Amino acid sequence: MATAVLAATALTAPLLAASPAAAARHQGGLHLGYIQYDSPGRDSSSRTSVNGEWVNIHNNTRSSIQLKGYKLKDNTGYTYTFGSYRIGAGKTVKVRTGKGTNRAGTVYWGRGWHVWNNTSDKARLIKPSGSQLDSCAWTTRDNGYKNCH
Repeated sequence: MATAVLAATALTAPLLAASPAAAARHQGGLHLGYIQYDSPGRDSSSRTSVNGEWVNIHNNTRSSIQLKGYKLKDNTGYTYTFGSYRIGAGKTVKVRTGKGTNRAGTVYWGRGWHVWNNTSDKARLIKPSGSQLDSCAWTTRDNGYKNCH
């Protein structure tokens, strides 16, 4: 019996060790959350259509974080760079692709056309230092949105 318990522990220990490490990625800082990469309806240059694409960035820390200089990038190199914006502890900011007036919880990229590819793409959250903090990829099987949590 003791041998069986040791064997079972040896087999499950790596699984248990991997789980907290993966979870820690989203427990200690900024990360990409829900992404609506395919605007509902037919893509057009209307403000409603372009703003129908968005990326949530979540702050899992217990402190607010100044996002000035952080970047959000896609596979082709389109880049949104945060100006002065403070995200509160436990809060989320939505980055809408189109135009609008920034307010608490929502900022606008200012583009007149869609950024995120509907068939496959990858969002990257880049620190001001240039290092990648988080990323999230999708394909058509994700049906227009991806929960990156």
